[in-house]
Amino acid sequence: MNFWHDIEKPIIGLSPMDGVTDASFRLVAARHGRPDLCMTEFTSVEAICCGADGFVRDFAYGECERPVLAQIYGRTPEAFYQVAHVVCELGFDGLDINMGCPAKNVANKGCGAGLILNPRLAVTLIRAARRGIEDWAAGQRLEDIGLAPDVLERVRSMCHGQRWEEERRTIPLSVKTRVGYDRVQVDEWIPVLLDERPAALSVHGRTLKQMYKGLADWDAIARVVELARGTGILVLGNGDLKSMADVVERVRRTGVDGVLLGRGAMGNPWVFRDKQWAKDALARGTEFDAATPEVSQEERTRVLLEHSRHFEGLWGERRFPAMRKHLAWYCKGFRGAAQWRARMVQARNAAEVAHIVRAG
Repeated sequence: MNFWHDIEKPIIGLSPMDGVTDASFRLVAARHGRPDLCMTEFTSVEAICCGADGFVRDFAYGECERPVLAQIYGRTPEAFYQVAHVVCELGFDGLDINMGCPAKNVANKGCGAGLILNPRLAVTLIRAARRGIEDWAAGQRLEDIGLAPDVLERVRSMCHGQRWEEERRTIPLSVKTRVGYDRVQVDEWIPVLLDERPAALSVHGRTLKQMYKGLADWDAIARVVELARGTGILVLGNGDLKSMADVVERVRRTGVDGVLLGRGAMGNPWVFRDKQWAKDALARGTEFDAATPEVSQEERTRVLLEHSRHFEGLWGERRFPAMRKHLAWYCKGFRGAAQWRARMVQARNAAEVAHIVRAG
């Protein structure tokens, strides 16, 4: 079942962001913005297969996030094969392979955007993951693929009693990447991925060398659209999208099948509220006019509290400092925003956040 073709075009989804789009962030975005799809933070296949327990939280998701994709990264084909089984077993709607992360500790190991320099390995990883999906759908059990007993136990604990004996289905595989390594390499790199027939290809309009600096190159993304024309492979653009007006302009200019919003959704899950208006404007060839009123400070603080409580429930008070960046983002546009941020970035738990809100 390929959910990609069931979503009204253009697809307007939440981009995966390391250290940002954890289960709490995605849940809040799904409840208050309703993006067309969500992806987990990228998760190391090698870490999962070695028994790391963090993936239990990394792969946690709520039903309201559907369609929801598990995003994975790494460089070991056998691990991709095994983790594809895990992703299917956990009931995800799709599997996305990260070939775009520019972080040095990822790319220097030949993972993420580092794969742009190693297309042969990139192809091998895609094929290993697809084979894992197909073998799982054909009935292969997790017990038979060499996963460690503790990994099996964790997966079983996350399945909530799901059983797949009656119905197993293949899920679509997609790839997220960049326009190049140290220069735009669309004409060399993208055909390698298209030849592997992913359901969708998400392209960030910067090179690895750029990281997140400078402007995203949407002309390069438009070239990806040209290369994919006639293949049936969807192309989604990513980079510098801060509003639905930006979405309308980029889709109209490049012809992408959809977009992923990343930094524009930080502290602003409401950015997705106007997605239907954006789709209608594109369908009719009209200008986009904001349909919903500005989000009030009162609503922002309510959602800020909801996010804080869910985050603490998932990760515990010890990890709460990782919530502080979200708190600072929510304060954008507040009356006295600088004072709000100064207090929020000192909060040690959700109770302290609630105290700050009550104190005003």
